[in-house]
Amino acid sequence: MAEAVSCPVPPEQRPLEEFQQLSTSWFFSWPVGDEPFLAKSLAISWIMVLPVCLLVASGSWALKQDPPRLVVAGAVSALVLPLFLLMRQWLGWTYVMKRLLSESVDYEESGWYDGQTWEKPLSWREQDLLVARHEVRPILGRLGRAMATAAALMLGGASLCQAL
Repeated sequence: MAEAVSCPVPPEQRPLEEFQQLSTSWFFSWPVGDEPFLAKSLAISWIMVLPVCLLVASGSWALKQDPPRLVVAGAVSALVLPLFLLMRQWLGWTYVMKRLLSESVDYEESGWYDGQTWEKPLSWREQDLLVARHEVRPILGRLGRAMATAAALMLGGASLCQAL
């Protein structure tokens, strides 16, 4: 039987609860499932910002005279939004990973001025470690691969724009 542990940490500040909140949120749940859903969400964000980037790129005299370079420059600059979205997700999931792996929990009882630290009991640490290793680590892996792909696309597109 599991031992009952009195925990002073407010429920919404507990690492497992923070993990659940990220897992079920609209934005942070993109990398939770399979990679095609993450890729689809990022592609939609890229397509949504592409017309704006093409419009801005068309303001360049040099690009206006060279339509292939205009399209490539717009497409490459539109990759900035998906890359920023990936970085924001990376920061959120990394924060939760650190909280899960920590042996203690920093929390606020009622505001910013009363920070406390609570040492996790062994049973909580074991459970948090399992979630960190088997749930959060694969998510961070997907995000890392997606960021590497976006960066490679940006570099490849920039070199293509130079070659044209």
